[in-house]
Amino acid sequence: MPVRPRVGISADYEARPVREVATFHHVLQHYYIEAVLRAGGLPVVLPSVDPALVPEYAAGLDALVVSGGDFDLDPALFGEARHERLGRIVPERTAFEMALLRHFDAGDKPVLGICGGMQAMNVLRGGSLYQDLPSQKRSTPGHSQIGDKRLAWHNVSPSGVLADWIGAAPLPVNSTHHQAVKTLGAGLVAAAVAEDGIVEAFVDPKRCYFVGVQWHPEAMAERERHDRIYARLVAAAHTSK
Repeated sequence: MPVRPRVGISADYEARPVREVATFHHVLQHYYIEAVLRAGGLPVVLPSVDPALVPEYAAGLDALVVSGGDFDLDPALFGEARHERLGRIVPERTAFEMALLRHFDAGDKPVLGICGGMQAMNVLRGGSLYQDLPSQKRSTPGHSQIGDKRLAWHNVSPSGVLADWIGAAPLPVNSTHHQAVKTLGAGLVAAAVAEDGIVEAFVDPKRCYFVGVQWHPEAMAERERHDRIYARLVAAAHTSK
């Protein structure tokens, strides 16, 4: 039996009260674990630790998933002052994930960024973000979903390599973000857009697999096309082993 590629998945880092005392927890929605397993990978949950440990973590991994989370990136990372509607930032998690991304990108190892993970990939490459879509791009119909995240909120139009993988027909996706790509980073090509023109996915066609998607494919109840994104990640991990 082929050995499953080891796929690191970054965990969220948050404070939770325990007996009225704030304690820090590393948490990850099980959707990510299930998606990697369905694709044939072996999920490895990564806590936010000292970025100096990244090379040791990366040595035991064949691919990386940078997960989403309820936090924003510090706009200083892309040369902007903080918008009044910027959400909370998590410096410990951001520092670790950016170090992970930098290491995997330099080694051309497969990377998938989900929601905030996609935004981190874009910033790593020198791109910028809308810090708050409702106030900075008023043409948007709304990207912060109300209700069950397993259900679709709007459509995206895949193109290029992504369309080759999942088809070019409009794809119903969930949507749980108030930030988004404003300018694409170096080497990145839009691979899906929403009806309002927001970039919902990108790829670096010169890399083995460097893909960001703004939605949560792992959480969608309709799995057929969405699971192919994770399947391609694991296939790339097999090839790069």
